Amino acid sequence: MNTNCSTNKAHLTVENVAVANLPTKIGDFKIAGYRSLNSTEEFVVLFKGEMERKVPTLVRIHSQCLTGDVFGSIKCDCGPQLRKAMEMIEAEGRGAIVYQQQEGRGIGIVNKIRAYALQDEGADTVEANEQLGFAADAREYEQCAEILFDLGLCEVRVMSNNPDKIKALEDAGLRIVERVPIEVQAKQPAAHYLRTKKEKMGHLLDFNE
Repeated sequence: MNTNCSTNKAHLTVENVAVANLPTKIGDFKIAGYRSLNSTEEFVVLFKGEMERKVPTLVRIHSQCLTGDVFGSIKCDCGPQLRKAMEMIEAEGRGAIVYQQQEGRGIGIVNKIRAYALQDEGADTVEANEQLGFAADAREYEQCAEILFDLGLCEVRVMSNNPDKIKALEDAGLRIVERVPIEVQAKQPAAHYLRTKKEKMGHLLDFNE
């Protein structure tokens, strides 16, 4: 485990553009806008409470899911996971969610819809991405870690079921104090999606279809 957890803001590849208040149905949060300095990607951070280096803090890296987060799709668990993460932070009074634009595990919304069409024909989510010529998961998390550093965090409790995401944050220099499972009740078709993530992508899930 990388326990250095040191940052030099002069070497960050993201910049904080603005911070504002965001009252929500779940609670009152701060919202920050970040942008990458080496790509066109933008990030949103929802956070609450004081961000302190030596206080293990709840964090989640949530990849954009227009279909689940906005339209309420039940093909995945993304929307409910996002709301649950907000609720957990609200209950604790401290935490941060980095919302990254890597839709469809990095393939973009239009290609994600193409993948959905293949799923309608019988492919699972991994097979669909691969049939389109993409990796099963093409996301990157280094700049998400930089954003957490910029907020002032070092020791984190990561709300995630994805071991690859946790390893990426650890490799970036964050001190992972705890993995906090974030599972939601899922019925078909989301249950099939979760089964695929568990069996083919190694996600740490414990659920019954």
